[in-house]
Amino acid sequence: MTASPLEPLIINAAITGMVPMPADNASVPITVEQIVAEAGRCATAGASIIHVHAREAGGAPTWRREIYQEIIDGIRGACPELLISASTSGRLWSDFERRSAVLDCRPDFGSLTPGSMNFPGAASVNPPEVVQQLAAAMTERGVMPELEFFELGMIDFVRDFLLPKGWLRPPLYANLLLGSLGTMAASARNLVHLVDALPPGTVWSAAGIGRYQFQINTLALAMGGHVRVGLEDNLWMDAARTDPATNVRLIERIAKVAAATGRAIATPPDARRLLGLAEAR
Repeated sequence: MTASPLEPLIINAAITGMVPMPADNASVPITVEQIVAEAGRCATAGASIIHVHAREAGGAPTWRREIYQEIIDGIRGACPELLISASTSGRLWSDFERRSAVLDCRPDFGSLTPGSMNFPGAASVNPPEVVQQLAAAMTERGVMPELEFFELGMIDFVRDFLLPKGWLRPPLYANLLLGSLGTMAASARNLVHLVDALPPGTVWSAAGIGRYQFQINTLALAMGGHVRVGLEDNLWMDAARTDPATNVRLIERIAKVAAATGRAIATPPDARRLLGLAEAR
């Protein structure tokens, strides 16, 4: 279930998200050019996967394929080996057509949250039929689902329904996201519980939301899992919110912890091998 502690650490950098704005943290990248440049800096710092959301010129989240295409083409042009995960989030729109548009850009991964949930100010709606449609569309395009688990029931749904019915097929890659108000709290007990429930062979990362990011990252690292960091989930280096974070600083901080434990940082080719992915597109 868990990876070997000596297995190279995959760092997945969620650099933008749908919510943070430059007014919240000046380092949040918004434009295509900013996102592409930030991806390069994160790759240099040690990220092997970049998780991206697209924004309109004014910063509003968008599903539009043409903007995602510019981002993905730009990152691949600058960092050909870097793995790219694109969001198919249901936070602002739940229909399959808009959520699946990015898959035609052929990212390496597409996010897939296999259940609905509440955020503090809104719901993320993921009807079972849309989850199945998205999973099928990813399979058709050779895009690996980046499963996002916020609750134990989401894992149960994958393990006991989507896998047996053939909507998903191994190998699986999952992010366990803890600490978002309205979903599972960020605790060691909850992280262990989620990991124990994963389908055998799942490669997993963990993230804590806000002030819980570093604690959950370090727990995952010690358990032999991998990590997700970035401004999408956390805008501060400290719980007191006195030191604004950057994506690079967040990556460098967890990389130092990995080095102190004797664990190497995964390169993009390492990540492809660990995840069972084909060579760079």
